[in-house]
Parts: sequence; structure tokens; C-alpha cells
Amino acid sequence: MALRGETIVVTGATGQVGLPVAIALAADNEVIAAARFSSPAARERLEAAGVRCVVADLGAGQLDEVPTDPSFVLNFAVAKSNDWDLDLRDNAEGIGLLMARCRGARAVLHCSTTGVYEDTGGGGPYAEDAPLGDNHRVSPFLPTYSISKIATEAAVRLSARLWDLPTTIARLNVPYGDNGGWPSIMLALAQAGIPTEVPAAGPAIYNPIHEDDIVAMVPRMLEVADVPATIVNWGGEEVVSVQEWSAYLTELTGVAIPLVEGPSAIPSVVADLTRAHELVGRAEVGWRDGFRRMVEARHADLLSS
Repeated sequence: MALRGETIVVTGATGQVGLPVAIALAADNEVIAAARFSSPAARERLEAAGVRCVVADLGAGQLDEVPTDPSFVLNFAVAKSNDWDLDLRDNAEGIGLLMARCRGARAVLHCSTTGVYEDTGGGGPYAEDAPLGDNHRVSPFLPTYSISKIATEAAVRLSARLWDLPTTIARLNVPYGDNGGWPSIMLALAQAGIPTEVPAAGPAIYNPIHEDDIVAMVPRMLEVADVPATIVNWGGEEVVSVQEWSAYLTELTGVAIPLVEGPSAIPSVVADLTRAHELVGRAEVGWRDGFRRMVEARHADLLSS
């Protein structure tokens, strides 16, 4: 599927993942970013790229400016306030209300997370039928995250069936790129002398995926949408540990990234990509190349080689 000349609603377009997707799609489509837009700078960046911005609040049901009949809906919005009531409302109820309004769309892509999988202690790989659980219960910064994302998946599944609306639920692993991501945050924290906590039981391993691959896979994610919803993992081809990527970032920048073992660290999550390969294809950006590009874009002053 080539996305050209379509009307595409994107939520979460001011965020790390949604912003590069919205900007890339705006080159050939009418992209409508729906958000609160509390930051004028975020709105200006999107509008400069040709994105039409409309004010919306999903959880509050304030969707009057969102068109009812777009070609596609991409939901990258996520609330992480740590307030259970607010996060369940904004995440689960919000996407339900949005899908009801846009039920004339041809397909919906909902961006979920591999953080919905129950931590087995081994890190995976987790296939789409693996047990779900409160993966982030240990984190003092994201206590509502896994449960509200699971609840949101349930709301998306129900909405797809209610409105006969083809939908894909894509469980994203560790996204990164020119617009940032967890590895970039770790580097910034290290500059401030703040360590990153890692699990005590061996390396913390993931499938980091570059934003270029995320953008490239969006059309196919929409093409495989179905009722009941298609559920698929979304990650990079290489399994990389936090320890390994920290060492590489230090090699690139000269900034030592302190890692400390502790009980509040987010556990390893490696995604089984068998179904993703069958339905969507493979990521192409290697993690070392992608990390170097991320540093060049965000921390060019630190490059040492």
C-alpha cells in the first residue's frame, strides 16, 4: 500500500514516535494532527511540515474538529500521568471515543507496547499470544503504563468489532531516532550525573527500532488491519542490551553512562518477530548506524569519532 492523497488523522503527533510519522506522511497526504497543543512550538513544527493541526482532547471526548470520515487513523497518543483514573480515561476511553467518531475510516493503527507482556524473568522472546501482565509495576515513574495499555488494547478490540472497523494493534518495542528515545534520554541523564537503573538478573535486552523503519512500516500495518483486530509485535531485527548500547554511546561521545542494578528497573522485553516478518516485513536500520545518526541529530557536540 502506498499512502498518497489520503486523509490521515494522527494522534500523539507531538510525541517522540507520532511526530516523525506525521511529518513523513504529510509529504504526500493530508495529515490532521489531533492534540491539546499546549506547546505552541510543537504545533509550529508540524504546521511547517504541512500538517493540519486541530485541537482535541480524547479522554474528555472533545473531538469536534476531528473529521468523521478520514481514510485512516493512527493512534500514537499515550497518557503517563501516573494517575490511574486519568490514564485509563485518556488512553482506553479516549481511543474508544475516537474510533467511534472516525468509524467511517478504512483502517486504524493503534500503537501499543511490548510492555504489556507478563515478565517471565527471562526477557522473552514474547509472541503475540504470550500472557499479558503488569510489566511496569516495578517502575516508580510508570506505574500505570502496562495496565492502562492493556486496557486500551481491549477498548480498541471492542471498537473494531462494534464499528466493523479494520484495525491493527502494533506492540512497539524501544523506538528511537532523530526525535529521541530512551537511549538518548539515558545519554542526557548521564551528562547530569544521573544513572540508569537496570535489572540485577543479567543484561536488560530489547529490540530497538529506528523511526525510519517505523515510518516505512505504517502503510503495511494499515494494509493488514482486520476485524477482529490484527495484533503484531513491532521491533528492530537485532536484540541489544542496555549495557551494550550504553557502551557504544560512550564510545561515540566519551560520556560514561552509569548503570546501577536495582529493583525498580524495567525488565527485559524481547519481541518474537515471526508474525511481523510474515505480515509487515523487516526493519532495515541497524542499531549501531541508527544510534550514531541519533547522536549526530541530537548530541552532535558530543561526537568524539
